[in-house]
Amino acid sequence: MNDDISYGREVLRLEAAAVASLGRDLGQSFHDAVERVLACSGQVVATGMGKSGLIGRKISATLASTGTPSIFLHPAEAIHGDLGRVRRSDLVIAISNSGTNEELLRLLPSVKRIGAGLITMTGHPESPLARHADCVLDSGEAPEAYPVGLAPTTSTTAQLALGDALAMTVAKRRNFTREEYAAYHPGGSLGRSLLKISDLMGDPKSIPPAVKGKTTREALVEAGGLGRRPGALPVVGPNGNLRGLLTDGDIRRNVLRDPGFLDRPIEEVMVLSPTVMRPDQLAAEAWHTMRAHAFNELPIASGDGRYLGLLNVQDFLKAGFVDA
Repeated sequence: MNDDISYGREVLRLEAAAVASLGRDLGQSFHDAVERVLACSGQVVATGMGKSGLIGRKISATLASTGTPSIFLHPAEAIHGDLGRVRRSDLVIAISNSGTNEELLRLLPSVKRIGAGLITMTGHPESPLARHADCVLDSGEAPEAYPVGLAPTTSTTAQLALGDALAMTVAKRRNFTREEYAAYHPGGSLGRSLLKISDLMGDPKSIPPAVKGKTTREALVEAGGLGRRPGALPVVGPNGNLRGLLTDGDIRRNVLRDPGFLDRPIEEVMVLSPTVMRPDQLAAEAWHTMRAHAFNELPIASGDGRYLGLLNVQDFLKAGFVDA
């Protein structure tokens, strides 16, 4: 067991050392690559074979998710027709540790003929692939961690780290925002964590509020009766500002305490200071508030208090929010 742990630590040491070396050696060519990606008016096309191809897929996905249009192009498929995906306005990033991959080299004349830009990522900056590139990203020549030095390990870790550095630097230069990130990640926990309340709100006219000054009975009748309400009825003043909230719980409590409550002014029955949130706040914050206080509805108002809508717990469930 100790031998396994020691060897595992050695693998990690070798890969960490390769990444650290990249950081020390990063220079002008990296800056040039960033500028070329930023200047690309088309899409960034990542390509590579084998393990380098898998890294290319990840680099392309990271670029696409952070504001840079990007696709992955398999070299073998490219030479059988998929090269038609590449346009003059595109920028190709060809990844090969040796820089001698036959499939990639066969692509070069066509890429040049199309007129697309070419960046290569390789551990051998004097290789045939690098010699044909407009810009070379040197991923280093650290030894592989595999016992006989064959399986790509250290080299692909270096490629992945260098690709992340490129994508993140481009995103920083683009001033890529949380809001843009949410737009590209509408699904999953990442997307939900960045959704705004306004993203969940429907048409405010679907839940018309009652106007202060009416009896509880009048307000309920105008709202469509007990069966058509979502579980709460917002109450506004003449100027549209939110004044209170009448919930099913309020109705149940008053039925037991005062059978004649329906004829009382609604402001005597409703909650006068309900918890209110703004549409620009995070939906996750609203969800936490609702679950913490066992709310089923949450009124939404503008900064100056104007009623904008009512969120129901079902709105959150439909968006994928669940109890922790």
